[in-house]
Amino acid sequence: MEYRINKKTGDRISVLGFGTSYIAEAKEAEAVAALRRAYEGGVNYFDLATADGKTFPYFRKALGDVRKDVLYQIHFGADYSAGTYGWSTDGEAVKRSIARQLEQLGTDYIDYGFIHCIDELSDWREYQQNGALDYLMELKAQGIVRHIGLSSHTPSTIQRVLDEAPVDMLMFSVNPGYDYHKGEYAKGSVEERASVYRRCEAEGIGISVMKPFSGGQLLDASISPFGEALTQYQCLQYALDRPGVLTVLPGISSVEQVEHLLGFFTASEEERDYSIIGSFSPADAVGKCVYCNHCKPCPVGLDIGLINKYYDLAKNGDSMAAEHYGGLDFHAADCAQCGHCDSRCPFSVVQTARMKEIAAYFGR
Repeated sequence: MEYRINKKTGDRISVLGFGTSYIAEAKEAEAVAALRRAYEGGVNYFDLATADGKTFPYFRKALGDVRKDVLYQIHFGADYSAGTYGWSTDGEAVKRSIARQLEQLGTDYIDYGFIHCIDELSDWREYQQNGALDYLMELKAQGIVRHIGLSSHTPSTIQRVLDEAPVDMLMFSVNPGYDYHKGEYAKGSVEERASVYRRCEAEGIGISVMKPFSGGQLLDASISPFGEALTQYQCLQYALDRPGVLTVLPGISSVEQVEHLLGFFTASEEERDYSIIGSFSPADAVGKCVYCNHCKPCPVGLDIGLINKYYDLAKNGDSMAAEHYGGLDFHAADCAQCGHCDSRCPFSVVQTARMKEIAAYFGR
């Protein structure tokens, strides 16, 4: 397992997390076994926006004895009063739902309390006016909620909420389809979505990724918006390469699925390589580095993806990006201008020109 640190909270978070959108489809014994196997495999971050309220006791059975070693993101607005998932901004409804969840989970605290599913500005206004936000912040003041999160599919709404609320973690839908205008939740332009990633990285707001496979669409050539299938490992690597991303939360419902996903950490670079998406990229993505590192190996040892990432972050106001860039073994000024990377880039980025631009920006 690999881990990343949430800069705002100090939490050490597994890059593979556990999404519960499909766990209700499994029988209880299989669901409990899957949760425990994930924990044994190093997974320590679990999302609780499940499809059915019956699944909360599964966590108590699977992880109750290791509760202090795991992190739960629990959603203030996911309403299970009818048994199955519902959405509410009503403070009293949220209060009842959270009380029920805590009881069934067998815990008295919440690691990440999430402002839940705010896709429109009208949702945000309702959330503030109807008492849901007040209740979340009340539990934060009491220490029951340790950190504040936000889940949303809409970049413009995310930017507004980040301006107005003390968010430590963002749950955002990240996959090549959505980033390239394909799919139900493909909201925002390429640049608007990239701006969310860069802002989160610059401000230390971690991103937990929902819908990494676009609900399975990207894994099936017959329904993929690209007409070709990607693998789960390609989608995981794509998400983990976006700035700000700490953990990816695929929906899991069996031990077999857990085992397959854990295989990501021993997979080859070729198995993780998602550069095929370069042939799908829309006009507004052509010529923009996505840090895929398909240009490797560089004859002089440049990590071209990281150099580009730190440059983009620095231009966006990330004060730490220049320091990270300075810590690299080789810098843009070391580029030999051989053109190897230009010929390999699936996104038509002229990296030789970028290296000159970056060297001038950083002064090396």
